Amino acid sequence: MTIPATEVWTTLLERVRLDLPEHVVNTWLSPLVAGDFDGKRLVLTAPDQWSVEWNESKHTQLLEALAPQCFGYPLSITFKVASERLTRSQMDLFAPATQATFGSSNRQHGAIVGVLSSRYTFSEFVVGQSNELATAAATAVASAPGKTYNPLFLYGATGLGKTHLMQAIAHEIIANNPACRITFISTEQFTNDVITSIAKRAMPDFRRRYRETDLLLVDDVHFLGGKETTQEEFFHTFNAIYEAGRQVVLTSDRPPSEIPRLESRLVSRFEWGMVADISQPDLEHRIAILRRKAQVDRLERAIPDDVIEFIATNVQANVRELEGSIIKVLAFASLRNRPVSLDIARDALRDKVRQIDARVPRSSRHDRLRTIQQRVAAEWGVSVEGLQAKSRSRTVTVPRQVAMFLSRELLGLHLVEIGQAFGGRDHSTVIHSLDRVTSMLAESGDFRGRVEKLRESLRLDS
Repeated sequence: MTIPATEVWTTLLERVRLDLPEHVVNTWLSPLVAGDFDGKRLVLTAPDQWSVEWNESKHTQLLEALAPQCFGYPLSITFKVASERLTRSQMDLFAPATQATFGSSNRQHGAIVGVLSSRYTFSEFVVGQSNELATAAATAVASAPGKTYNPLFLYGATGLGKTHLMQAIAHEIIANNPACRITFISTEQFTNDVITSIAKRAMPDFRRRYRETDLLLVDDVHFLGGKETTQEEFFHTFNAIYEAGRQVVLTSDRPPSEIPRLESRLVSRFEWGMVADISQPDLEHRIAILRRKAQVDRLERAIPDDVIEFIATNVQANVRELEGSIIKVLAFASLRNRPVSLDIARDALRDKVRQIDARVPRSSRHDRLRTIQQRVAAEWGVSVEGLQAKSRSRTVTVPRQVAMFLSRELLGLHLVEIGQAFGGRDHSTVIHSLDRVTSMLAESGDFRGRVEKLRESLRLDS
């Protein structure tokens, strides 16, 4: 009688602990799951292709050599990616394997158009001060779609959880109402569908498909700007769904009023319900996110708390970069054949530490930021306090935008840091300022000359 695959793997795993350091086993082998076993070959499933390749090159030979000692006969070991994770990105290495991913499919009653990741649920979303309003609004929408906060408009920088919350709403609604018809698309896909339908003279079918859905989820609506025909179709699609009492959820990298070349009638409709922003997580929130990632993949023993705090302190951009940093630290430790430690983390993330600390120390960054504000203020004949004030007068708005632009370019500051240095403005205002200066540089030679003169003098001082 063939031994169960799980029993074979448990036996092998216990034996290999005698030959490999505990941190290597916990990091690379413990997360593997026994798949098929036919008496001669054991298949082990891994979180992603990178993990498969690593285990194949580092551990296949040892595991196969230990098999005769454990079972009295040889076995071959094969690694493969878990089937439900084949469509996931590299950054999902530390996401828990829960349900399978929903694809474009028909269910017993309803239908899903698009792909919903099973990891994007409310239970897997780490709530902090930066996203608590958006989370509360998303939870309310999931509980009463079409009745509370319609539309729900979520905005924030890349990698902060907008798509996660949007899909969490869909998962919750599906659980409560399996007959719900859901459409999850990007603005690019909607635009391509418009173009294709026009070319094929199939607009009636296009309108039916989109306007008969119960829940419309649209990612990155800031890409609607400037697309007149697409905006026209989206306007009528939005109206049809809204007037039927069905739910619309949208995401963007900025609030509706700051999306360039977006028709005013769409701006007003996007603001009808709830507009909620997701900002950069603070230090405590980043630590909580990293601890959650370690917990769900049983990596608590492999990643010490001081390493988690080090990563959270030095990686501030977004959640995706946090995840990528964990992967890099783990890989670095394995290459050095050492447990994860602060020294390993410093070596693995030396590029990020250098960008944030060594290249421009915190005190020096503050001094240089102040210098930028002073130089720009002097060039435009305003005060530094005016750059930091709430005034929207063009007299101070343009130099404020220039100072933000140079702070980003010369110091590499994050959007949130820039916003805080200029009167506590949110990241979307900073994005708008950077975009505006970029446009003015292209449009005006005089303006470009002034900015280049400032840039050169500041670089000479650094």
